[in-house]
Amino acid sequence: MAVPLNRAKAPAPTLPPARGEGAGGRKGLASLAKAAGFRLFNSVALLLAVVVLNFILIHSAPGDPAEVIAGEMGGSTPEIMAEIRARYGLDQPLPKQIFIYVKSVASGDLGYSYFFNQPVSGLILRRVPPTVLLMVFSLTLAALVGVTLGVISSARPNSPLSHLVTAFSLAGYASPVFWTGLILMLIFGRFWPIFPINGMFDVVGGHKGLAYALDVLRHMALPSLTLILLNAAQFSRLARASMLENLSMDYIRTARAKGLSETRVFLGHALRNALMPIVTMAGLQFGPLLAGAVVVETVFGWPGLGRLVFDSILRRDYPVLLGILLISATMVIVANLLTDILYRVIDPRVGVGRGGPAQ
Repeated sequence: MAVPLNRAKAPAPTLPPARGEGAGGRKGLASLAKAAGFRLFNSVALLLAVVVLNFILIHSAPGDPAEVIAGEMGGSTPEIMAEIRARYGLDQPLPKQIFIYVKSVASGDLGYSYFFNQPVSGLILRRVPPTVLLMVFSLTLAALVGVTLGVISSARPNSPLSHLVTAFSLAGYASPVFWTGLILMLIFGRFWPIFPINGMFDVVGGHKGLAYALDVLRHMALPSLTLILLNAAQFSRLARASMLENLSMDYIRTARAKGLSETRVFLGHALRNALMPIVTMAGLQFGPLLAGAVVVETVFGWPGLGRLVFDSILRRDYPVLLGILLISATMVIVANLLTDILYRVIDPRVGVGRGGPAQ
């Protein structure tokens, strides 16, 4: 007689944890939070170093702002000069000036403008939106146009279109930004006057709502086109080289061997991996783009930070220059942090670690 076997009761089936849940998900979130905290600490330390170094460099430059202020007041007697230096703390030793300024910045006070006679923070905040609008608009269009041209030219690398894109990239990369702006101003301001060449909006127009937005876009056409031509050339070169490199790799041949369509191989596999260096360049390009905006805003009279930098340099307005450099450094640091986060969105295997996005 057969004896029935004692079988252990099978455990009840359980559903796999949702993505982001469980020990692995919590560990990943904790690691990301730790890395973000480390990056935030580094950013604060970097900003402190920027403040101190900029203060030393600017105050070590030749010239005396007291003389400029006295000249604007109509006199430069020794008594007036001494009073001006005492009023703005220019008669104090440099280490003491640095300590006072760092303490003021930590409390949110960027100082008082020598020339404009108003708080620096309010003066800069009124100029930040035009500059951010110009930079974000130009960088976005430059990335879209440049990546599109690079991807199209990489599909047929020996075609006339590919050679044309290469010529455009070399010409755009080699052209100085101020020269490009002057040429566009000459073409569209004199020979074919279809765009305004100065300012941000029509002062006498009184536009509101949609009409005002369209007026701003018309005035922004030439400044943004100047920045787009330069940056689109760089994006197209990098996108073309990155696509050609990925199209020659083994995983592309494997995808084609599996019978995937050429469109899916090209856009779904090669382009996704080719975007990594492009995202890196977009983050690194924010600083040079800000420097280029200074020149472009001066050429076209765009009322942003660039024009304010130019006026402050001429008048040796140290507090305004220091405030602009601090805001600019903050914008660049934030852009780099967003680049790291975008890395993780494109490829979840990439973490935001101490060594940067490639950890």
